[in-house]
Amino acid sequence: MYRLLPLAALLLLLSIAPTGTEVVTSMADCAEFFLQQTPPDIPGILEGGNILNQNRYKPICQTFNNIRRFVTLYDTENKIPVFSAYKYREIQSTGRPKNEIWKIEPQLENIPNKNMRASSKPSYNHQASKTDYTERYEKWYDRGHLFPCSYASSKDDKVSTYTLTNIVPQAGTFNKGSWNRMEKCIKCVLDEYCTNSNGVIEGFLVTGAEPGTQKISDKVNIPSMLWSAFCCFSHNKDLGRAP
Repeated sequence: MYRLLPLAALLLLLSIAPTGTEVVTSMADCAEFFLQQTPPDIPGILEGGNILNQNRYKPICQTFNNIRRFVTLYDTENKIPVFSAYKYREIQSTGRPKNEIWKIEPQLENIPNKNMRASSKPSYNHQASKTDYTERYEKWYDRGHLFPCSYASSKDDKVSTYTLTNIVPQAGTFNKGSWNRMEKCIKCVLDEYCTNSNGVIEGFLVTGAEPGTQKISDKVNIPSMLWSAFCCFSHNKDLGRAP
């Protein structure tokens, strides 16, 4: 017997102080990254699986080497993701990729070529660019992954997370402190309890950002809050609530 673990939602306050991808028309185009293919409800943005303002919010099937790795709902006005949704599996490759290469989504700018690196020169109209994370801001803010590299199973999965459409400005002390501890805690639960009917570790996660009132480079919104929710099936029929 398999029992669904209750949804665990974690809301952590973010201090305001100091890939190749595919833009699609519907969250249903990348539904495999949601539990039971059902996206979350984000009031005023995504309700009942429908994007309320399709000019502003763009679903991106994050694709690398012709394989879809995760899905992001991107806010082209605040230039940060609303959330990234992804599937957790047993980790096959550890560590960060060497020579990290940050990418942008050319389709958001109507640029034809894919797998585009984030240039140190252009400034984009509908997304963050490398120039937005200048030395002035790097002293205070990390490029904070929503789908964390540490959760990605394979080497290519890890590389796919290095897109600025999966990133928010995140206070360095928070990113390396309480948020990092929370990610490790959830990973322990997933590894211990989340096994599907085939005996394979599997969990479904959504991590999002609540926009704040400040920006870096007068352009990219600094979230006031980050949140993460996960759910999975467990082979342990006697399991109650996850720790």
